[in-house]
Amino acid sequence: MSRTEVAAAVVPRTAGSRGLKWMLSGMVVAVAATFALSVWAQPGGPGHGPGMHGMDGPGMMMGGGRGVDRALDGLNASEAQRTQIRQIFKAAADDLRGQRAQRRALHERGLQIFAAPTVDAAAAEQLRQQMQALQEQASKRRLQAMLDASKVLTPEQRAKLAERMKQREEIMRERMERRDRMERERPRQ
Repeated sequence: MSRTEVAAAVVPRTAGSRGLKWMLSGMVVAVAATFALSVWAQPGGPGHGPGMHGMDGPGMMMGGGRGVDRALDGLNASEAQRTQIRQIFKAAADDLRGQRAQRRALHERGLQIFAAPTVDAAAAEQLRQQMQALQEQASKRRLQAMLDASKVLTPEQRAKLAERMKQREEIMRERMERRDRMERERPRQ
C-alpha cells in the first residue's frame, strides 16, 4: 500500500480532510525518512549506507576494519598509516554507536506522535529538531574523523582516494538511474 493510500485509508473523505491527508502523508514520509536516516547513520547498518566506499560517509571507515583496508588498498599506505586510520575511525564509530539508543527513542517517539488520535504538530516539530541536532552531532563527528585521517595520508594518497570515490559515485549514480528507469517502466497494478 502506498503512503497516499495509507493516508487515504486513515482519513475519511470529506471536503475539509484534504489538508489533513496531505499532512498525514507528509508525516508518514517524515517518519520513514527519519528511520532511513537513522539506519544510514549507524555504522555498518543495513546496506551499510551511502559513502561506504568513500571517506564521505559513516560506514566506509567508521568501523575501522575492512572498510579502512579496502579504502587504503592501492594507495601504497604504510602499515603505520593503516593502523592510525583504523584507530581514528574505530573511535568515531564507537562515539556514533553511543547515539543508537537516542536515535531509536526518537524514532519510537515519532511513531507515537503519528499514531496518536490527534497528531501534535508542536511535538512533531520538537522531535524533528531533536533528530536534526543528533544528525548534526554525527555529521560533525564523521567530519572530524575524516579531517584526522586526512592528516595521516599524503596529498597524493588523498588525490588518488578522491578519484576512486568519484568513480564509485558515478557507478552508484548510474545504478540508481537504471533502477529508477526500471521502476518507471514497470507496469503498475
